[in-house]
Amino acid sequence: MVFIWSGIHPKDQLTWFLEVFPALVGLIILAWTYRRFQLTPLLYFLILVHSIILMVGGHYTYAEVPLFDWLSELFNWSRNNYDKLGHLAQGFVPAMIARELILRKQIIKGTVWQNFFIITFCLALSAFYEILEWWVALTSEEAAEAFLGTQGYVWDTQSDMLYALMGAILALGLLRKWHDSQLAQLTSGKK
Repeated sequence: MVFIWSGIHPKDQLTWFLEVFPALVGLIILAWTYRRFQLTPLLYFLILVHSIILMVGGHYTYAEVPLFDWLSELFNWSRNNYDKLGHLAQGFVPAMIARELILRKQIIKGTVWQNFFIITFCLALSAFYEILEWWVALTSEEAAEAFLGTQGYVWDTQSDMLYALMGAILALGLLRKWHDSQLAQLTSGKK
């Protein structure tokens, strides 16, 4: 429903497509792998929330989400910070996806190395996304400002990556026990 809503008269059609595209790719991957590699309910929920964040940002553009305009006025922010929520989710959700894959496929032994890899992966993903934003800005002057959403903030790229880092660390710290419990239920149900 959010996807359909977001596509009805978005502020900028190209920006909408660019913002919603990752959610569409994720949906295709989830549908394709559902029978062979079912994820935990927690992970499906987090992916849904992240997709909604992308779709809302795509509909309005990240710099013009009305709720965050109101919050900007309330907290006397100089800009609309919806993009920071998006980048926090860009670290939070991929951290949990990476964690689930690493644990279930037994790719890396030891919690310290697992967490190190997960955080490094999230930072690399965030940096890749920033490079992708830069590339879009170079190829499409018209959609550049709406897609980049810098709002004149010179440290936007660096703070976006910082928010992704904070999201990854928060996810690992806050959801580990809950995720472990769901992983145990998922693996015991398959025996």
